[in-house]
Amino acid sequence: MAFEVNSNTVGVVAVAIPVVGSIALFSFLAVASWAEARRKEREAYYTSEAVKKIAESSTEGAKSALELLRENQKNSFRRRIEGLKLGGLITAAVGLGVMVLLRGIVEREDGPVYLVGVIPLLIGAALLIYVFALAPKAVE
Repeated sequence: MAFEVNSNTVGVVAVAIPVVGSIALFSFLAVASWAEARRKEREAYYTSEAVKKIAESSTEGAKSALELLRENQKNSFRRRIEGLKLGGLITAAVGLGVMVLLRGIVEREDGPVYLVGVIPLLIGAALLIYVFALAPKAVE
């Protein structure tokens, strides 16, 4: 007795594959997100416990604990600003690339289509202006 493949079976399989793939993808994303949140929570707990023990040890320990907290805050601020710089540069580069690409492949009489690339270019410029001119400066 051989298994017969008819059009109904093919249709069911064609629908089931993307459904199963979507369920697997979103299940993975949920577990990965939960694991990342758990890791950050654990890391914050261990850091706070270490700072608490250092602060309770002596007045020198309290000073070093405060210095550690200030240093962590500076590092966090610096990472955020560097991320914004990188995001602005990437977005501006994408805008220029889109402009060049559209200029090379589209010749229209209606107007300059390549100017669509100005949108990401201006977004990147806005990010860079914020980082270099408007963002709060790090406290030393």
